[in-house]
Amino acid sequence: MEHIIQVLYERNTSGPVFSPEGIDLTTASAVMFLLGKLPKTHPNAGEPGLILNKRSVKVKQPGDLCCPGGSIAPHLDAFLAFILKLPFMPLNRWSYWSHWCHQRPREARLLALLFATCLRESLEEMRLNPFGVKFLGLLPSQSLVMFDRVIYPLVAWVNRQCRFYPNWEVEKVIYIPLRDLLNPENYVRYRLQMGDPSSPGQPLPSNDFGGFRFAFQNEPELLWGATYRFTMVFLDYIFGFAPPEINCRPVVNGSLHRYYLTGKQ
Repeated sequence: MEHIIQVLYERNTSGPVFSPEGIDLTTASAVMFLLGKLPKTHPNAGEPGLILNKRSVKVKQPGDLCCPGGSIAPHLDAFLAFILKLPFMPLNRWSYWSHWCHQRPREARLLALLFATCLRESLEEMRLNPFGVKFLGLLPSQSLVMFDRVIYPLVAWVNRQCRFYPNWEVEKVIYIPLRDLLNPENYVRYRLQMGDPSSPGQPLPSNDFGGFRFAFQNEPELLWGATYRFTMVFLDYIFGFAPPEINCRPVVNGSLHRYYLTGKQ
């Protein structure tokens, strides 16, 4: 964890973390890139892993794996951000919080707001204990391709929490061992058909995306999209790891359900 804290801090010292215009609260989302020990029920119990939510059929992008988090609630999250800055709260336990407050006060306020959003949303979605979270640093923001939204990922470690309780937005909580993420053989080329393959007519157009394929509880899972991109940046920063070139990976075919962009009604 100390290595992660140091690397992420150094990555954010070369210039402003946020744009001079700040954060557009109407299009911004904050997510928790959540790390922790794999539970006793996992074959790699006790090892470090990435903890993700699998989106339920009741929300947009059903079936996708994502980091817990969501849109900013300006008034509520601003109040929670004030609390987070009090002594013994997670941000105050971050090694560089005092430095940010004195040298980068504007960015410290934005960071507190984003972290408050992450903790609130994670509590709602999976009952993450906000007092058991250790803040480790920031990853670069990512713009979504299919939505007008910018995502700000914050890296954190969860201590001692063994069970999570998903709400209606989450089908289940999924763990990926870091050792598997560092295995080049697990990476695929995700060939995605943009439409419903059961519809009659001309062949559907397709696009290739980077993906990570693995099994969880004996079920196949695929990580792709913005969460995949966060993960690749994290692995590059912390381990100097890069997956194989996409053209050298095995192809996995998929398609977008007609409810993908709207959620199933």
